[in-house]
Amino acid sequence: MSTETPTDAETVTEHVEGVIEENDVVLFMKGTPQRPQCGFSQRAVGLIRAHCEDFETVDVLDSLPEYRAALEAQSGWETIPQTYVDGEFVGGSDILAEHEQRGDLAETLAP
Repeated sequence: MSTETPTDAETVTEHVEGVIEENDVVLFMKGTPQRPQCGFSQRAVGLIRAHCEDFETVDVLDSLPEYRAALEAQSGWETIPQTYVDGEFVGGSDILAEHEQRGDLAETLAP
C-alpha cells in the first residue's frame, strides 16, 4: 500500500497531487503503517484501519521539508499526518479522533 517517495520539491508536489487524485483514502505520514515514526501517525493509522481496509499511505520522512510545503499548499496545514478522502483534506490524527468520538469516522472515510 505504501508508495515510493520522491525527493525534489517539484516531483514531491506532483506526487502528492497524483496520490490524492488516484486513491479514495490517503494518509501522508511519518513512517509506514507497520513502523510509524511518530505517535500522531500511529494514532491516525489505527483510527483509519478501524473503519477502512483499503487505504494508501505515503511515508514523508525522506523528503520532509518538501512534503510539508506540498501538503500545506494542498490543505493549508503543514502538520503531518494528513488524511485525504476522495481528494478532499479531512485532517490529521486529532481531527480523525474527533470524528471517531462523534461516531462518524466510518462515514467520513467512506469514498
